[in-house]
Amino acid sequence: MRFVFASERILITFWVGGMWTIGYMVAPILFSVLDDRQLAGFIAGHMFTAMSYVGLVCGGLLLIGSIYRYGIRNKSNYILIAMLVLVAVGQFVLQPMMADLKVQGLVEGSEAAIRFGRLHGVSSILFMVTSLAGLVLVIGSAKNSGSTN
Repeated sequence: MRFVFASERILITFWVGGMWTIGYMVAPILFSVLDDRQLAGFIAGHMFTAMSYVGLVCGGLLLIGSIYRYGIRNKSNYILIAMLVLVAVGQFVLQPMMADLKVQGLVEGSEAAIRFGRLHGVSSILFMVTSLAGLVLVIGSAKNSGSTN
């Protein structure tokens, strides 16, 4: 049983820690250090994409384990499901829409640029909500390690 709890803690740490590191440290540093904002965005975008897939895998494994042990109505399951939905919407809905706009070309002040900015804002909000929900999971897993919810 200790292996299961340790594995869960590792998955939560990898996912949520990665989100916080990339989203709140690495991406801002890229934009402050690199003169080319397009390059900074390109690199950050690839890192956010990688983190989305990490989240889908880690979150999926955490959800399966939680349902197996505690049943479907465990409160952390609802947080995990919400996080997975937010990650999926960001990765498979918003990101393709933003990529299409980039391909069309983003001229400052154009309708495409305005739409891109709005989508980027929504994506940022989803990321923030997901990272805060992840913090709730981290705190809950530390508080409840070894016990059922």
